[in-house]
Amino acid sequence: MNDSSLRHHLLNAPLDEVMARSRAMRDATGARRLTYSRKVFIPLTQLCRDVCHYCTFAKAPRRLGSAYLPPDEVIAIARAGAAAGCKEALFTLGDKPELRYAAARNALAALGFGSTVDYLEHVAGRVLDETGLIPHINAGVLTREDYGRLRRVSGSMGLMLESASDRLGQRGGPHFGSPDKAPAVRLASIAAAGEAAIPFTSGILIGIGETREERLDSLFALRDLQRLHGHLQEVIVQNFRAKADTRMAQAPEPSERELLWSVAAARLILGAEVGVQSPPNLNPGRTRALIDAGLDDWGGISPVTVDHVNPEAPWPEIAELEHQCAAAGRSLVERLTAYPAYMAAPGRWLDAAVAPAILRHADAEGLARDGAWSPGMSSASPGSPERPLGASAPALLTDARIDAILSRAAAGDSLDEGDVTSLFAARGGAAETIVQAADQLRRATAGDTVTYVVNRNINYTNICTFSCSFCAFSKTSAKHGARDKPYDLPLAEIAERTREAWARGATEVCLQGGIHPRYTGDTYLSILRAVKQAQPDIHVHAFSPLEVSQGAETLGMPMADYLRLLKDEGLGSLPGTAAEILDDDVRAILCPDKLTTSGWLDVVAAAHSVGLRTTATIMFGSVEQPRHWARHLLAIRNLQFETGGFTEFVPLPFVHMLSPVYMKGRARKGPTWRETILMHAVSRIVLHGAIDSIQASWVKLGVDGAAACLNAGVNDLGGVLMNESISRAAGAAHGQELTVADLEEAAAAAGRPLRQRTTLYAEASPRPVEYALG
Repeated sequence: MNDSSLRHHLLNAPLDEVMARSRAMRDATGARRLTYSRKVFIPLTQLCRDVCHYCTFAKAPRRLGSAYLPPDEVIAIARAGAAAGCKEALFTLGDKPELRYAAARNALAALGFGSTVDYLEHVAGRVLDETGLIPHINAGVLTREDYGRLRRVSGSMGLMLESASDRLGQRGGPHFGSPDKAPAVRLASIAAAGEAAIPFTSGILIGIGETREERLDSLFALRDLQRLHGHLQEVIVQNFRAKADTRMAQAPEPSERELLWSVAAARLILGAEVGVQSPPNLNPGRTRALIDAGLDDWGGISPVTVDHVNPEAPWPEIAELEHQCAAAGRSLVERLTAYPAYMAAPGRWLDAAVAPAILRHADAEGLARDGAWSPGMSSASPGSPERPLGASAPALLTDARIDAILSRAAAGDSLDEGDVTSLFAARGGAAETIVQAADQLRRATAGDTVTYVVNRNINYTNICTFSCSFCAFSKTSAKHGARDKPYDLPLAEIAERTREAWARGATEVCLQGGIHPRYTGDTYLSILRAVKQAQPDIHVHAFSPLEVSQGAETLGMPMADYLRLLKDEGLGSLPGTAAEILDDDVRAILCPDKLTTSGWLDVVAAAHSVGLRTTATIMFGSVEQPRHWARHLLAIRNLQFETGGFTEFVPLPFVHMLSPVYMKGRARKGPTWRETILMHAVSRIVLHGAIDSIQASWVKLGVDGAAACLNAGVNDLGGVLMNESISRAAGAAHGQELTVADLEEAAAAAGRPLRQRTTLYAEASPRPVEYALG
């Protein structure tokens, strides 16, 4: 539909029809959620050179205790917000007050600044650095240079267009006497923000005397700027509220029908990629109607500060808004100042100094993290066996798409990338449904018994020539970690550790290490001989696909031939590590010189072809997105149907604390708890009929976290892992080994029995040991 036809439709079609088309456009994205930002409101100055006839925010100097909030007060407000879980610091201020008021000029001089923008840049930078909150700046009309400066201290900015009608600035109009409200001036400033690549908010103010046609003019003008620059992440449709002590105190407020029509028109003109927002505190009782009109965002809501622009309108309780959204079949999800599409392209949209601060608050979808937990933390996990996802969420209406995906998976049908990504995006009640479905599949496939293996990790060297950006384990002479120094175990030490493991009841040794510059294919053969000479009966689970590839390459042998040599020397199976994320775009960031996706799959397939079973892993929660998780799982599923060689799938959440890529500000703080539970649950669902065993890593999750996963599709707790050191090197606080009693306690917490297994999932035969693990 062209612009003329769309305009005609909007002006003439029944409201129900317009709203239905708007809803359909929003819902076509597949995201059954509504977003908001948890913020604090910082009114840096309420002085303004404009005199809008409806505004109570702007005040004369005589009505203010100080012209500008002092820095310490700004920081105190921000810290209160951080303590309340806010991520956004909304700076709202009057437009260029120093051009009108001597009081503003004098106050700025006393603070040591020449302009409001100078002071704003300073205090926004302090808030970012000292509190971790991300500034969103509404500073009125700005120049391209202003935007460039403020971009260095903010995650997003905004300027309401309000109206594109020049008529409203004429004598008697609401913008008369307000030079910064001239439509051409505001549109030029919004365009300048686009040129500066600022994730931007704009909007219209309805009910101030404009006509419907003028409203459409405003929305089309914003749409044109969005098409030119791509920077409008959201457009607000704000309804005028008459306020006492203003020139428009007696003016009629727009009706609900006018508001709903305007929201629907905004959606249909701007398209599905731009958020459409309306303030919930200005519209109590209209939640469901606004959702039905096509809205997808509620804007900022503060648990700490009032709405200084509309102080008469209290914020809704977030919990109550969540229930209202759930009643409409949608989850309420906290977002960040920059929307996910802009988070996904930080090089274009975010300043290099700001991006790491935003990333620390982000989940895999670019939305806000839903808790403080990260893998490897010493604190208790948010979930439990009774409630794997943690605190209960409001019940959602049935999500037909999720139900259909789960039904197909249960029948053994293959899912596609979109299906799997949708499962990972589930929130609230939909996520609970997925977890329950996964556990039903676990019960049907693997039964109720929880399995484990008694093993010992032997990481024979942490010296590595590869440059994986996430790895805190590998060391070279020039790159020392925070916990360990470079080492290379002699064969005698490897043999001794093998004997100790057998004496303590281990049935397996798991051997992996860095790619040492002096190691060749013969080195790995020598390690196998040392282990088997020390204890012929122990199962050797050793060498990542990367190590196998390195060994074959150094000897100039075909992969399958080298794997046969390893098998002949006693190799029993391979750990499916070094997989990270099986997507080459992600691997280019995490492990650019490691095996490609096809290279990893080829090594594993070759191992299966010579009779060596392997595990499969995924390291998730660093830089990738849910669609990459989907690709990874589907690649594993497809290979399993070709070879049948995988014994288990092991999700390994990224431990961020000492990881170089995180410390450089280029990665998230690992997956959230919801993402972690869903990874285990969705793995069970996607791999149903292909891989029967899904394992939880207590090293990454803690024992209580692993126990919670047992009712989310997990049937195996891995090994007791004497001397695990890779996670510890990355900063994980959990111990290096567990006792069997610890595992029994975890299984019992989920109401399940525990049984020891072998590496290849046979029942372990009892045997005498010199001293047991619990």
